[in-house]
Amino acid sequence: MGIKSLAVFCGSKEGADPLFTEHTAQLGTLMAQYGVTLVYGGGNVGLMGTVANAVLAGGGTAMGVIPQLLADRERSHKGLTQLEIVPDMHTRKRKMYELCDAGVILPGGYGTLDEFFEMITWNNLAIHDKTIFVLNTNDYYTHLLMHIKKMYSEGFLYEDPWEKIRVLSSPQELGGYLKGK
Repeated sequence: MGIKSLAVFCGSKEGADPLFTEHTAQLGTLMAQYGVTLVYGGGNVGLMGTVANAVLAGGGTAMGVIPQLLADRERSHKGLTQLEIVPDMHTRKRKMYELCDAGVILPGGYGTLDEFFEMITWNNLAIHDKTIFVLNTNDYYTHLLMHIKKMYSEGFLYEDPWEKIRVLSSPQELGGYLKGK
């Protein structure tokens, strides 16, 4: 069975490499083509805005979840299929996890890393059981992934992280999962 809804965690900025924006737009287009609902942070700026706009331009469904604190700061996207304003960041993350079948981590900052590690931790604690894709555009996450390997080899992780983490170098690699292969 394919993925019906995908939580996308990414930056509220575009980053320095134009490929970040290009890959993000490609991902949104693929999601729309495969009828996969976007669940994301609800912003209209940076990579967040790029993925939402690409999904919507392709005729797809885009669902945003944004805390009140960030609704104005990140300029919440007014053209979404659905936008839910929640009281805080913890509620935002929990709601996004509940609404998705899997998650994908795109380039981003502290918030993106927080969401990535919380999702991994919740997998480990059996709070949920969802695959996490890491789009490693231009090796953005290579050092972090090497550190995760180190944590595992040094005995600090309870299970092999690669059972739930799939590393991709391009959005097109996600296509097989969206199709259900």
